[in-house]
Amino acid sequence: MTEMSRVDDLLTVRNLGKTFSDAGGLSFTSSSSGVRAVDGASFSVKAGETLALVGESGCGKSTLGRLLLRLIQPTDGEVLFEGRDITSLSAAEMRMMRAKMQMVFQDPYGSLSPRRSIAQIISEPLEVFGIAKSARQRRERVAELLTQVGLSPSFMDRYPRQFSGGQRQRIGIARAISVNPQFIVADEPVSALDVSVQAQIVNLLQDLQAERKFSYLFIAHDLAVVRHIADRVAVMYLGRIVEIGPKKSVYSMPQHPYTQALLSAAPEPDPDRKASRIVLQGDVPSPSRVPPGCSFHTRCPIAKDICKLDRPGLREVSPNQFSACHFATPNPLTQAG
Repeated sequence: MTEMSRVDDLLTVRNLGKTFSDAGGLSFTSSSSGVRAVDGASFSVKAGETLALVGESGCGKSTLGRLLLRLIQPTDGEVLFEGRDITSLSAAEMRMMRAKMQMVFQDPYGSLSPRRSIAQIISEPLEVFGIAKSARQRRERVAELLTQVGLSPSFMDRYPRQFSGGQRQRIGIARAISVNPQFIVADEPVSALDVSVQAQIVNLLQDLQAERKFSYLFIAHDLAVVRHIADRVAVMYLGRIVEIGPKKSVYSMPQHPYTQALLSAAPEPDPDRKASRIVLQGDVPSPSRVPPGCSFHTRCPIAKDICKLDRPGLREVSPNQFSACHFATPNPLTQAG
C-alpha cells in the first residue's frame, strides 16, 4: 500500500527509479544491472506544502530531487506535475516546464558562475522564459528579487567571489524564485553554511513560501532543521522510502527502526527530555549490493528471519503515516478505516 493521491496534489510520483550502470555510464532499462540509486519511490506533494526528504549521505536523496525536475532521466516510473507526466515530455516541452519547477543547490560556491555578475546570474532565467524583455526591465526585476531575499540591489553588479556563503545562497534562492515557480527542490540548502546562518536561510525560505504559496521538496540530513520547516517527512534508506507521514506523527511515533535511529541521534529541543540513543551496527551496504529482503535488516536491532527474505512495502500504520517494516504497529483506527 502507498500514499493515496489527492485532488490537491501538485506533484505525484509513482514507482520512480534510477539505475546507474556499474561502468559509470547510465542504464536506461529497468532490467540492466548496476547501482539502483532510487528504487520505486512513490509519494505526492500538494500545493503550498513542504515535504522533507531525510536520510544518510549516499541514500539517493539528491538523485531523487534531480529526477523530479528531470535534470537526470529516470529509468522507470512516472512524475506527474499538475497531472502531466513530465518523464514523457520532449526536451523543448521540458524546458518550458522548468519555469514552474526550480532548484536551490547545496553548494552556494559551486552553483554560481564566477564569471557572471549577480545581475547576469539572476536575470538569465528571466531572458530564457521571456519574463522581462528589456535590459531595463530585467535590472528592475533583479533589484526587486535581491530585496526580497534580504540583499541590497546595489550588489547586482558584483561577482559571487565578493559574497559570503549565506549571501551566495540568498542569490541562488533569488535566481530560483525569479520565474515564479510552483515547486522548488531545495537540495540541502543550508548544510554548507555556518550554523549561525542556517536559521536565517530556513526562515527566508519559509517567508517566501508564505508569500508565494509554492511547494518545497526540502532535502536534508539534519532532522533539527527539518523539524522547523516540514509539513511532512519522508525517510530514505538505500534508495527506498521507508517511512513517510505528517511531521508530528513521524517525530512523536516513528514506526520504522531506521527513522527511530535517526531521531535518537538528533539534538533534543527539550533539555528536560532525555532519550537513549540507538546506535546502529555495521556500515551502510553498497547501493550496488543491496541486501535481499528488507535492505535495512543488516543493521536493524529488531530484524528477524522474515526481514532477510521478504521486502516489506509501505503500509499505513496511522492516519497518513506509512512505514515499510514488518513489525510496524498499525493504529487500530487506521485498520478499521
